[in-house]
Amino acid sequence: MKLLEGKTALITGGTRGIGKGIVEAFAAQGTQIAFTFAGSADKAQAIESELSKITEIKAYQSDASDYEASQQLAEQVLKDFGKIDILINNAGITRDNLMLRMSKDDWDTIIKTNLDSVFNLTKAVIKPMMKARSGSIINMTSVVGIKGNAGQANYAASKAGVIGFTKSIALELGSRNIRCNAIAPGFIETEMTAALDEKTVQGWRDAIPLKRGGQPEDVANACVFLASELSAYITGQVLNIDGGMLT
Repeated sequence: MKLLEGKTALITGGTRGIGKGIVEAFAAQGTQIAFTFAGSADKAQAIESELSKITEIKAYQSDASDYEASQQLAEQVLKDFGKIDILINNAGITRDNLMLRMSKDDWDTIIKTNLDSVFNLTKAVIKPMMKARSGSIINMTSVVGIKGNAGQANYAASKAGVIGFTKSIALELGSRNIRCNAIAPGFIETEMTAALDEKTVQGWRDAIPLKRGGQPEDVANACVFLASELSAYITGQVLNIDGGMLT
């Protein structure tokens, strides 16, 4: 039997990078999948078409930073699939700049997209999860949320906030058999990092004990673990997927 067979997952930001890797890994494990996209409708349609060969899957255009849109999304997913067993809050962006040059909009946009979105979707799914007395919520944070990074004060603050939120929700909902954990990726090689020059990328790799960048599937596999019964006694934790970067 596949690890997540019979489960339904709602995954935000599922058309590229880590999010796409999570969608693909969950499909391979038999999960029914609802995933969101912001603007890349063609990519979403291609993923839906490909993975519909192996599981029930549907793409939804939705802005996770919008509270009302998030509530409507959860209601529609419940209508379409009947339940939400797993929530993966993956949607996120960066707007890097030194504090001296960072605008108020740079700050507000990152907090709204990376942190408010986690509140919005969690708020939307906890009632049905509480009714079912079961659920796994996985929030995407970052090693930057743990150690900070120059030029990313907004991003680091948003991701540190995700960690505090995760631990609080784990304490609130544990008695209802709802687990909440976070994953902190390090340097993961995606379309975003492909735009960097090779010297910069190699510098990152050299600073990592495993001497390589991570792949989206490295994060996706951790999500499968935290969503499955293999981690039934794990909640309120932050799992670093960083090749030893923070060791």
